[in-house]
Amino acid sequence: MRRHWAYFKYIIFHKYFVLVECIRLGVPIWITVLHDWDKFLPDEWIPYATTFYKPDGSRQYKPSLQFDYAWNLHQKRNKHHHQFWLLTRDTGETVALQIPNVYLIEMIADWKGTGKALGRPDTKAWYLDNKDKMILHPQTRNWISQML
Repeated sequence: MRRHWAYFKYIIFHKYFVLVECIRLGVPIWITVLHDWDKFLPDEWIPYATTFYKPDGSRQYKPSLQFDYAWNLHQKRNKHHHQFWLLTRDTGETVALQIPNVYLIEMIADWKGTGKALGRPDTKAWYLDNKDKMILHPQTRNWISQML
């Protein structure tokens, strides 16, 4: 039970910090309220809680196939994840589609909120460390660089 309480507290902190950033950046309130709603569903909740928290509620990272499925579901349910906008063609080629502005802004708010909830608020440093792992449309990459 402590594992689930710890994960619940993290989600609430995350949603609060994302809410603050969304309001600051002008994201529509309905998008802000619905942000990460699916993390409360059992098909995401259980794998996330068991991946990131031990039974006593202390932090861990214990990857699993169940978490991979949950993370994939989360990416595909949420337009604020850049992975949502990747198209895999029948040829196997992956194409990055341009992300609409409202979801770009929500994505930045999500990155900032996640960093603050985890005690790592330097979003620009996080992006610079991770940008080469991201498949992004050139206009998206340019917009992010200007925004940060």
